[in-house]
Amino acid sequence: MAKRDNHYEAAFEAYLQERRVAYVAVDEQRRSRIAAGSLKNVDFLVSPADGATLLVDVKGRRFPSGNAHKQYWRNWTTWDDLRSLARWQDQLGRGSLALFGFVYHVVGERSPTPAEQLFPFRGERYAMLAVRAVDYIRFARPLSEKWQTVAMPTALFRQAALPFDDLLPSREAETPAPAIAAAAVCD
Repeated sequence: MAKRDNHYEAAFEAYLQERRVAYVAVDEQRRSRIAAGSLKNVDFLVSPADGATLLVDVKGRRFPSGNAHKQYWRNWTTWDDLRSLARWQDQLGRGSLALFGFVYHVVGERSPTPAEQLFPFRGERYAMLAVRAVDYIRFARPLSEKWQTVAMPTALFRQAALPFDDLLPSREAETPAPAIAAAAVCD
């Protein structure tokens, strides 16, 4: 189950609900056991109607972060997050796509996405970006050995990040199909 007290994950879940995308919020308090040990669970399994199952590890960040010195495009994660996400991709195979969902709480004038792509939630604005795990792993650089954290260089991160909407079916194209029972004729 998603951390309902984590406003980043709550905003992401509300975003998925508004877009009417099937998803499962995963219980992240327990690690999954595999033959080689354990894996950190992903935060969400997202299943767009016309695509691969998205394995999403939500990373919440302020945009910009910091008070005295504004920092934009913060994108750090842990080695454990990277390893676990890659293993989930391997476990679930070709029909899945592992990615980080960077949920930026926009607190300044600048935004990582155009204004029309910001998602309003509880009176705040959020930008939803996705970075494929394979891209993140390829370009990750050590950030802190003590904390086992890594980050992508900003320029590469900005190239790799895409609006999460790009991974979901177009809302304009959605026309719900009638229920089978509604179309059936009873004698």
